[in-house]
Amino acid sequence: MRITFLFSLLLLTSCYNKERDCSDFKTGTFEFEALSGTEVFKTTIIRKDSIEIDYFDGKSDTSSVRWINDCEYVLEKLNPKNQAEKKAIHIKILATDKNTYTFEFREVGKTKTSKASARKVIP
Repeated sequence: MRITFLFSLLLLTSCYNKERDCSDFKTGTFEFEALSGTEVFKTTIIRKDSIEIDYFDGKSDTSSVRWINDCEYVLEKLNPKNQAEKKAIHIKILATDKNTYTFEFREVGKTKTSKASARKVIP
């Protein structure tokens, strides 16, 4: 009885594991949209392993990318314009599915996280 229960529990919990094949998302062109109030903001990102260029509202920003492992990295702006932009951002890919990934992000040293999803548009 006990073995059957443990096996059933293991089987049920394994069904809910999300796929995480992060290596496909180290390079490429990605898009994601964020809702702020009632406005949706679209950002395009070009990532080439150790460098990332973000295009938002007609402007671009370049950041260095330091990979911690296949699914986590830290972004640091190369030319920060103010104190807030000097803060590094920790990004963790939570789940992948074909050409999309869900991630959480936070300032390094902080505990509050936010979540978003991105779609790979060009490999």
